[in-house]
Amino acid sequence: MDVTAIRRDFPILNRQIHGQPLVYLDNAATTHKPRPVLEAMMAFCRDSYGNAHRGAHTLSDEAGAAYEDARERVRRFIHAAAAREIVFTRGTTESINLVADSFGRRFVEAGDEILVTTMEHHSNIVPWQVLGERTGAVLKSVPLDDDGHLQLDQLEGLITERTRLMAVTCVSNVTGVVNDLGHIVRLAHERNVPVLVDGAQAVQHMPVDVQALDCDFFAFSGHKMYADTGIGILYGKEKWLEAMPPYQTGGGMIDRVRFDHTSFAELPYKFEAGTGNVVAAVSLAAAIDYLEGIGLDKIAAHEQQLMAYATVRITALDGVRLYGRDEGRCGALSFNLENIHPFDVGAILDELGIAVRTGAHCAEPLMDHFGVAGMIRASLAVYNTPAEIDRLLDGLQRARAMLAPDLSVRRGAYNAG
Repeated sequence: MDVTAIRRDFPILNRQIHGQPLVYLDNAATTHKPRPVLEAMMAFCRDSYGNAHRGAHTLSDEAGAAYEDARERVRRFIHAAAAREIVFTRGTTESINLVADSFGRRFVEAGDEILVTTMEHHSNIVPWQVLGERTGAVLKSVPLDDDGHLQLDQLEGLITERTRLMAVTCVSNVTGVVNDLGHIVRLAHERNVPVLVDGAQAVQHMPVDVQALDCDFFAFSGHKMYADTGIGILYGKEKWLEAMPPYQTGGGMIDRVRFDHTSFAELPYKFEAGTGNVVAAVSLAAAIDYLEGIGLDKIAAHEQQLMAYATVRITALDGVRLYGRDEGRCGALSFNLENIHPFDVGAILDELGIAVRTGAHCAEPLMDHFGVAGMIRASLAVYNTPAEIDRLLDGLQRARAMLAPDLSVRRGAYNAG
């Protein structure tokens, strides 16, 4: 894979930050857009922009066709059985909220249980908490071992006759741990428990086949896979989506409206109230074309090599703690420098043109598990290089020299776990 050529596709990588060439290592938060995605968005806005499915004129027809072409493109990308199983949302968060609200109204009542894991993003915890507050259902969590991996030996005992759904991430947005979804889904289905997968940190790094995985719901976001913000996907098995009531109501999701009764549109439109984000959908289709044009297998190989290099370089630093096991990590790695607050490190790295994420990463239960207030996270994308990892290491060494020149004096300033 020619990473140099790929980097030329991303105009923002030519930027300088504080006089330094940009090193962008915050890809788990959002990725940048290659020229083909930017050009597809501009071409649609310039030539075909209209409100999809809202008019009888040419521009509306072209917008509607672009919207449905994007849906079909997503279906092929994740190998769903039918386009009617692909619901457009604003992102992973809204996709999960849709299931929590709609599935919850239809299938969850007082005393029922929803099962999540301790490594989940807040977006895969809080919607289920709110569902529990509304219905009287109980939220339960699969614990982690010392390395931050799920204790799957406890999963069977946590699933009971009252478990109505399990929600689990494919890849941790903090440690990069990849969960054994095949085992999890099989075990849950043996107990007739449907499974929702948060795939926000997976689809840009590895092939996904929702039929082979046999998950019941799968959620992800466009902006984490080189598309625009404001577009997300909820895949749901048709049997569930048909049984679930609408999440929001309004234009576009109705069949007929009368003051005494309203009937709703067929799938997937009954879950797509209001004007759809057609521009972002176009960007998502273009991003999928871009990823598949490179080859997800080649992207995975490149990122795995880069992850291995970054892991070796970072763990070679004195006084660093890397969270999660070294093997099998995907996309992101999080760490701390002994007795130095991650926010201070992040500020110094930014002055050097290096973008990382610092803080709790919307995963406070995971932070509590490791006994820390926050971490430094470096997350990778197709355009990152070993030279950028070297610059990160130089920046970390500079930060430590500035913030803790004498660790024996500074000890205790920050609990790095």
